[in-house]
Amino acid sequence: MKLLSGRRIVLATLALTCASGLFALPARAADNAKQFIQSFGNQLVAVVNSPVPLAEKKTKVLPLVQKNVDIDGIGRYCLGRYWKIATDEQKQHYLTLFHQVLVNAITDKLGEYRGVSFTIGDVSKVGSEDSVSATLVRPQQPPAAMQWIVSYDSGKPQVVDVIGEGASLRLTQRNDYSSFIARNGGNVDTLLSALQKQLDRHAQPAD
Repeated sequence: MKLLSGRRIVLATLALTCASGLFALPARAADNAKQFIQSFGNQLVAVVNSPVPLAEKKTKVLPLVQKNVDIDGIGRYCLGRYWKIATDEQKQHYLTLFHQVLVNAITDKLGEYRGVSFTIGDVSKVGSEDSVSATLVRPQQPPAAMQWIVSYDSGKPQVVDVIGEGASLRLTQRNDYSSFIARNGGNVDTLLSALQKQLDRHAQPAD
């Protein structure tokens, strides 16, 4: 099972910056979404491009991710239909594990890039969410186009998905999780155990 691996470009772009819609947004709403992604992206890119050690970069990017990404919301979405049948204890345990796994997956990408930049494009509406187009430029690699999906359900703008190379981060992960649980008799605890093992492996020092 691929736990929070998805498509490489999706997590990589999420680490470095923060579907066209059916109709254009009003100017004020579009400006708000652009300003949010621009600010979030500028802060992350500044950390990535800084000369400080990788461990310090991870420390600095962690609060940015926690503030600007709806980790719990993404986690609930990724559990899909199994969220409804999970017990309160399983839900709490799952969200705690998911938070750690997602942050690890994001911060682990930081050491792979230097000299990155990004530009913000158009904003469109996707249901109740805003889709902000952006292009990420990395040294010696072709530009990477993506869409940042921004939700206001929490009362403030937060990233709830990133779409790159035609792949949705949260949809890809939900499919992975659902398939894993289904193969294990529909038991949510099997996913919790797998996530915990992944975290344990991540905590082990490299050889």
